[in-house]
Amino acid sequence: MFKSIFNLTQRAHQVLTQDIHEKESSLSVGSRTHPSLNTSVSDPLQQQILAKVETDYLLAEQHFKRQFPRPSVHFSLRGKSAGTAHLQTNKLRFNPVLLAENPDIFINEVVPHEISHLVCFHLFGKVRPHGKEWQSVMLTTFNITPKTTHQLNTQSVSGQQFEYFCGCGSINLTIRRHNRIVRGQTQYRCRRCQQTLTPFTPK
Repeated sequence: MFKSIFNLTQRAHQVLTQDIHEKESSLSVGSRTHPSLNTSVSDPLQQQILAKVETDYLLAEQHFKRQFPRPSVHFSLRGKSAGTAHLQTNKLRFNPVLLAENPDIFINEVVPHEISHLVCFHLFGKVRPHGKEWQSVMLTTFNITPKTTHQLNTQSVSGQQFEYFCGCGSINLTIRRHNRIVRGQTQYRCRRCQQTLTPFTPK
């Protein structure tokens, strides 16, 4: 009787141990393949960005000794921004035009910059966007000097500009602000001299 109880206990232990190993194995695989990442991307450069995102997340997990949910990654950002991190929805957006023009800077700086925002949110909750927590993640995890803005050439993604004047000289306004002035909806003043901006009128 005791022998049969002992055998049952041993068998239960083996089953539990096997179950635990299987769960650990599935967790380990899960940390390497995350369905949140956009796997439908066909552009080779964008695929490099996806690989870089995963590599940087593995670095963060190794550093903080915990797992982080992978974000969805989109290449739909427009304008002069290189990338943005959406904290509540755990999403990264990158500018495909600036990426094509500056691949090395994106891989080495822009990707870890945006990932650090999401990692900070998971670690500390809502904090200052480029505060000490974000700076610490950039320095200790990715060994990168924190910079709040990029220095990329954005001429190719800049919209049409309209030249206006004030006491300080020439100021370029976006087409949206120019149209608001033309429609009589508003006027803009220079922050320094407080003069109303007047449009450039060629002679």
